[in-house]
Amino acid sequence: MGAAFFVGTYIHEVPTRVRGVIVMDKTAFFTMPSGLYVVSAAADGLRAGCVINTAVQVTSMPPRISVAVNKDNVTSGIIASAKAFALTVIDQTADMLYIGNFGFRTSSDYDKFAKYETRETALGMPYVPEHAAALFSCRLIDTVDVGTHLLFIGEVEDAERLSDETPLTYDYYHKVLKGKTPPKASSYQG
Repeated sequence: MGAAFFVGTYIHEVPTRVRGVIVMDKTAFFTMPSGLYVVSAAADGLRAGCVINTAVQVTSMPPRISVAVNKDNVTSGIIASAKAFALTVIDQTADMLYIGNFGFRTSSDYDKFAKYETRETALGMPYVPEHAAALFSCRLIDTVDVGTHLLFIGEVEDAERLSDETPLTYDYYHKVLKGKTPPKASSYQG
C-alpha cells in the first residue's frame, strides 16, 4: 500500500519504501491541531519575539509550558540569556501585518515591539496585549535540544486571560488568512 504526498498542488501515490528508505507522508503533520503564539523575552538591553506554533501545557501542578523555538532565531538566544519568557496566545483579530511583524522579520535588525503598545510581565519580559487572548509569564527551568529547535520548558509564574476572542489556530491562519509557513517554523515542510 502506498502513501500520499504533495508535489506542488498534486497528490501522488508512492510506495512506503523507496530503495529501502521509508517515505514519510509529511502532510500528516498538518492534521495536528495547534495554535499560533508570540513568545518573547528580554535580556542585556535586547528584546526579541517571534511567532511559534508549538506551545503546550505539559503539567498542571506545578503549571508548566513548553515552547519550541528555532535555534537560529534571535528569540531563542534571548530566552536562554533571560532565563524567562512571555507567551501570548494570538487571537483571531490578528491580521497579517501583526503576524508578519512577529513572524517574518528578525529581531536582530528590527524592533518588533516598536509599533505596538508593549507591557512587561512581573519577570520583565515584553509582550503585546493587542491581538492576545491570554498571557503566560514563565521562568525557564529546562532546555532540551531537539534538532533544529530548542524546547524551552517554563514554570508559569502568572497567567492572565486578556480577551474573550477566539484563539487563532494554525489551520485558520492557513485557510482563512492564507498565511505561509516560514522556513524557521517547526512545521516547515520545505
